[in-house]
Amino acid sequence: MWILGLTGSIGMGKSATAGLFRAEGVPVYDADAAVHALYRGDAVAPVEAAFPGVTKDGAIDRPSLSARVLGDAEAMKRLEAIVHPLVRGREIAFLERARAAGARLVVLDIPLLFETGGEKRVDAVAVVSAPGDVQEARVLERPGMTRERFAAILAKQLPDSLKRARAHFLIDTGRGFESAGHQVRGIVRALSGPGRRPQAGK
Repeated sequence: MWILGLTGSIGMGKSATAGLFRAEGVPVYDADAAVHALYRGDAVAPVEAAFPGVTKDGAIDRPSLSARVLGDAEAMKRLEAIVHPLVRGREIAFLERARAAGARLVVLDIPLLFETGGEKRVDAVAVVSAPGDVQEARVLERPGMTRERFAAILAKQLPDSLKRARAHFLIDTGRGFESAGHQVRGIVRALSGPGRRPQAGK
């Protein structure tokens, strides 16, 4: 079974691209969705213990938590030490189910794949990218987003140019998602059949 890591900086269209893989019948593990679920479940107690006051109605209030950790490297490390092992556990369970079902290809949709060393757990990496002006326009359309918040998020992400250089596959969403769909189908064909391991940058 091929394990493809899917990543990309904020506003590049990664989530929409993950949907394109799903449309091709490829099982996709969504790390962000796993975090959301954990913030309503197993992560609530340990996160509240570490950051008192971030719980609302029995769940982690993401804006409150974000205000506590964004721009604070030490706080972010404490949060990641709690959340990452829980997310990893859900990822392992996803892979076990996919293998049992006979999947030939699966996608791990992980926003901070390179930043957390996740590329070591996959067979190949697909990076979703778009021109900087397209990225900025997409992000600033989001409710509550400011240029300052956008800059803070970018600061904790590996630059797009470095992600592109380390990619086995590049998916350009700047030309629209119809074009991205063609690119995704090409990757699915390449990895669903027999072939050599792709090389980064190819």
